[in-house]
Amino acid sequence: MGSRADPNEATLYNRLAVLRAERGLSRKDLADALDVHYQTVGYLERGEYHPSLTLALRIARYFDLPIEAVFSDEPFDPMSNRLYAAPSRDRSGDR
Repeated sequence: MGSRADPNEATLYNRLAVLRAERGLSRKDLADALDVHYQTVGYLERGEYHPSLTLALRIARYFDLPIEAVFSDEPFDPMSNRLYAAPSRDRSGDR
């Protein structure tokens, strides 16, 4: 399956909590859909557990997203940055 996060291993970031909340799912709901224990979902969300590739693919497929939209080796930007960021304007025509 997966492995407990090793402090010497690269950090694996994920958006599971956000995706769950968007869909109104409890940890148990998601765990049942993925056929894992509900505590596994909590460990994944907190970064205490790294999913196997098979589980990561099942999670991405469940949310109908590419795997890189769910998991990353770099921190995700907060969703508010994308939603509320000021649009960049070309200042050359502002005079």
